[in-house]
Amino acid sequence: MLFAIIVGGLIGYAFGKFPGFLVGAAIGAFLFNHLKRRLIGKLQSIQSGFVESVFAVMGALCKADGIISRDEIQMAEAMFVRFRLNEEQKATAKAAFNRGKEPDFDLDAELNRFLQASGRQPAFLQMFLQVQVSAVAADGVVHPAEHEMLVRIARGLGLPESQVDQLEAMLRGAHTNRAGAGQPSSADQISDAYKVLGVSSSASDAELKKAYRKLMSENHPDKLAGRGLPESMREMAEERTREISHAYDVIKEARKTSA
Repeated sequence: MLFAIIVGGLIGYAFGKFPGFLVGAAIGAFLFNHLKRRLIGKLQSIQSGFVESVFAVMGALCKADGIISRDEIQMAEAMFVRFRLNEEQKATAKAAFNRGKEPDFDLDAELNRFLQASGRQPAFLQMFLQVQVSAVAADGVVHPAEHEMLVRIARGLGLPESQVDQLEAMLRGAHTNRAGAGQPSSADQISDAYKVLGVSSSASDAELKKAYRKLMSENHPDKLAGRGLPESMREMAEERTREISHAYDVIKEARKTSA
């Protein structure tokens, strides 16, 4: 704000000496506050739209196999806790989840609404898809009907189908990493690691490092927060970067062993 006041004051001084400085400084402060309010309002709008669309689509996804089980309801409720939603946000999320369960729910329209609200930022779209994959994989299984809808969601967001495979591989990697820490990676784990980084096993070390750095930069929690990602979803962003880093380590170790 001080910078805006000084710049405004100097411009005013150039036209009207000291009185102009005062007027210019006042205008600079006003414009700064105006822009700040607009920015905060935009971020809040993005965050509100993110939460509502996430749970509306989640409701539709949980019903993809024809029924919504008690486990899936508990999963949605666990998401409320994980995302640290306040009471008002919980009410919004529950209403959105129930809306997504309705037979006439328009999935494509909801995805388009989110696209507009998010500014089509790739990292936001990927985070949205990650939440959906995490939700249906909470029981350790992604059913065929759920996978099909995940692919439809990815396409609706303008993301390649490979993003679904990448996220499913990431979740498998997280589960395996927790279950068998310190154990040598299997062929399936190494294959999943390549999927996480979005490169083929024939990629050079330089290409591998480039892909890794790009993903880490795009998914940095602080960068996403600055673009409007709700603070409540920071944990999931941090998980994503951990799994990207773990996949990179798995591949490096596998290449070192086979060299």
